[in-house]
Amino acid sequence: MNPTGLTPGGLRLPESDTRRGLRLLLLVTAGLALGALIGVLLFVAVYARFAASLPPADELRQRSATFRSTRIYDRDGRLLNETFDPDAGRRTVVPLDRISPYLVQATIATEDANFYQHAGVDPVAILRAFWYALREHELVSGGSTIPQQLVKRVFLSPERTVSRKLKEAVLAAEITRRYTKDEILELYLNEIFYGSFAYGIESASQTFFGKPAADLNLAEASLLAGLPQAPAWYDPYTNPEAAEERQTVVLALMVEAGYVTREAALEAVVAPLDFQPLRLDLVAPHFSLYVRQQVEAITGDPAALYTRGLHVTTSLDRELQAEAERIVAEQIDALADRNVGNAALLAMQPETGEILAFVGSKDFNDEAIAGQINMALSPRQPGSALKPFVYLTAFEKDPARTEDPWTPGTLIPDIRTEFPDGANPPYVPVNYDGKEHGFVTARAALANSYNIPAVATLQYVGLPAFIETLQRLGVSTLDRPDYGLSLALGGGELPLIELTSAYAALASGGRLTPPVAILAIKDQTGEIICQAGDPDRPCLPIGTERAAVERRQVIDPEDAFLVTDMLSDNAARLPAFGPASALELDRPAAVKTGTTNDYRDNWTMGYTPQIVTGVWVGNADNSEMQGTTGLTGAAPIWNAFMHAAHAGIEATAFAPPDGVTGYEICADTGTQPSEVCPALARWYFAKRRPPLPAERDLWQRLRIDTTTGRLASRFTPDSLVEARTYKVYPLAEGDPNPYRWRDWAEANGIPQPPRDQSETFDYAPRAEITFPEDGATVSGLVEVLGTAKVPGQARYELSWAESGSDDFQIVKKREPGEVEDGSLGSWDTSGLNFGWHRLRLVVYDLLGERFESSIMVRVENLTPTPSPSAAAATPTATETAPVTPTPSASPTPAPTSAATAKPSAAPATLAPRPTVPRPPVGPPTSGAPPTLPPPPTEPPTEPPAEPTSTAEPIEPPATATEAAP
Repeated sequence: MNPTGLTPGGLRLPESDTRRGLRLLLLVTAGLALGALIGVLLFVAVYARFAASLPPADELRQRSATFRSTRIYDRDGRLLNETFDPDAGRRTVVPLDRISPYLVQATIATEDANFYQHAGVDPVAILRAFWYALREHELVSGGSTIPQQLVKRVFLSPERTVSRKLKEAVLAAEITRRYTKDEILELYLNEIFYGSFAYGIESASQTFFGKPAADLNLAEASLLAGLPQAPAWYDPYTNPEAAEERQTVVLALMVEAGYVTREAALEAVVAPLDFQPLRLDLVAPHFSLYVRQQVEAITGDPAALYTRGLHVTTSLDRELQAEAERIVAEQIDALADRNVGNAALLAMQPETGEILAFVGSKDFNDEAIAGQINMALSPRQPGSALKPFVYLTAFEKDPARTEDPWTPGTLIPDIRTEFPDGANPPYVPVNYDGKEHGFVTARAALANSYNIPAVATLQYVGLPAFIETLQRLGVSTLDRPDYGLSLALGGGELPLIELTSAYAALASGGRLTPPVAILAIKDQTGEIICQAGDPDRPCLPIGTERAAVERRQVIDPEDAFLVTDMLSDNAARLPAFGPASALELDRPAAVKTGTTNDYRDNWTMGYTPQIVTGVWVGNADNSEMQGTTGLTGAAPIWNAFMHAAHAGIEATAFAPPDGVTGYEICADTGTQPSEVCPALARWYFAKRRPPLPAERDLWQRLRIDTTTGRLASRFTPDSLVEARTYKVYPLAEGDPNPYRWRDWAEANGIPQPPRDQSETFDYAPRAEITFPEDGATVSGLVEVLGTAKVPGQARYELSWAESGSDDFQIVKKREPGEVEDGSLGSWDTSGLNFGWHRLRLVVYDLLGERFESSIMVRVENLTPTPSPSAAAATPTATETAPVTPTPSASPTPAPTSAATAKPSAAPATLAPRPTVPRPPVGPPTSGAPPTLPPPPTEPPTEPPAEPTSTAEPIEPPATATEAAP
């Protein structure tokens, strides 16, 4: 009671507002109660209505035996097979006490852990199933209880509606109310479908293990209990790996439920299972069972094949299927002496993904080869068959700013390489033939299936990018986190059906092409359940996103075409596969083989614009074959089938997309050809990524100094230069030995150019007198300065002669000798006649080539020694203008001590020594000493002319260029 009339907040409410609030509260409460009452009444009415349709126990048992046959047809409407009534000897009803307790416990742990506690519907089970699905990323246990599953199989249609789910819950609760839990469990275990035409646990036990259900041990019971969720997929005959994985899940659930110990479960996991042989007389048995798996997945009802009278039209071409089975059997029989026992073949239309032929083994009923295992669906190592997708990934990669984009002409070293492998020793791949082939183009590397370039390419693109490419093409099984670079050579496992689908994407210009086995499904009334290509009713497994399987562009058409063009180049693969191999058809075909190192698997994958076919050869037990490769094992099957499949089909070439054009290239370097490229070819390239220019061609013509064998410098005389052609390997950047690749080339008969430039002619020749200057007057002892330096120099000499005379006197002879801006020698002029003299410097190289420079000087000594010519006449001479020295070179015989032989002819750039006009003998009047006779009266003569040279200038040769990597 609140006598103050205040609310707890201290505000006084008017009495009228308080009454209104109470009335509103009463109205809301009454409304909720009425709504709840109406809801309860509706639920009771609905429950009563659904419960009224539930038959008594005897009728429930009778309905559980209902069977309607499903017919499976080929693409032309011809019957392939029909599901038969499992009641005809394949269903035996047994009481619960004649069923192994292990089976009962395994079933409850897997399907309905709270079976004995709930009232027909178990919310906890629904939440648990959701949690398991999140944790395991797959459906481990269902949310439906055993009573719900029984209701679904016996009473309800497979439609997925709210009304159906409500009806299912009501009927499950009513069954639980009317029947004991043991009665429900007994009905369920006798009703459930276990696959391989076995309904009920007794039939399943006899079918798979040849024993009564009462005698099943833990290992057998746990395997059978895991089958009902997807009988066709977990079939131990056709998919033993999936069945074993499912068995492990069941045992884990039994441990979690407390039915068995962990130790007992581990023993059951490794316990051998002795399966009964299964014989089925079906047309295309593996394909038919695959179709049944698809029907289960599409309808979401494992029993649909046996209860709904379905009409299933498939994509199979019956004639091609018969040809495929015949060819496989004949080739495997021919290889029997090499321990080859099995093969699988899958053929599809690349544009639609429709499966035309599907051979899962040589003989389904041959126990010796485990013929029931569907090798078209079993993951195996693909060997080199994955290589096209490595190069495809490289073509897709955007190069770094300093890198060239990858093209079919990209050069890759096929040279021994140690690839880092984390904490492990380096990975060192080797080629199948045990050889190395130097630098090869991506086209040649793929066509000849060289291993080292493929690993180098994968290292370039990175594992994540490569796996992402495969996933875009529909490959889902390469999902381990620990792959290494060996994945380029098939170091993972994937099934033939996925690899064939990936090749189909290449054939269709880069469009995802999921395999299609079912064209349409109709129910017994003719109503279409699904139809291939129908966007409203596609034939997709329940829960599958349409985007995951619909046809769409996942690879650039240009890149897809380039890989196709490389795979279809018969000439490119000749070095490894030879002419007229099983990889050649009578029409353009892209094809790739694969062989594992231990000969456990070999493959041939190939396609034309019309058909893509994949072939695997090996043994289901993974035993080794004897020296059988993709070329000798799988390729003959591929070749024979492709010839049969194309009978009557016109040969067509692969059409390049708009973004691709042809280029003339150098065949073995992949660049636009240089002038010395020995062989040309025409390849396709993307217009956005053309071949490298001719300057990047490895084939180069280089100038070699014949005297040293080194690269000629620009100063090397042309007469000593020889042009030679090399295939110049690039430097190994980042390698401790940058010349590693060139060393390999030299060791394998591919000559490489000299590493260094010739030092003999590494600078311009210099023969120069700098003092005295030209035209100077000298007397007494003159210290002559200058430079005497010539590449490969042997000696120089300094000499003089009177003007007009060729009788040179040696001033200094030095051998060897080289002077640069220093003293060339001392010239004593004291005993020389007055007048003009020529001072000459001659430098000789090791080959005897001479380089000369001279100046004119006037000798004026105080006490000259008169010459006869001076006494006879005393003319007066006018001083001459300075003479500019012109170095010249003239050939002389090579000295016998020369280290290298002199050429037989003089170099074209050398010319005879220039002739200098003779000056007057007498001295000029100007500046004459007083002791000399008086000058003559005749006019002075003209000064001597400037020396000239008739020699051609020495042009420096072009600098040799090294090809860029």
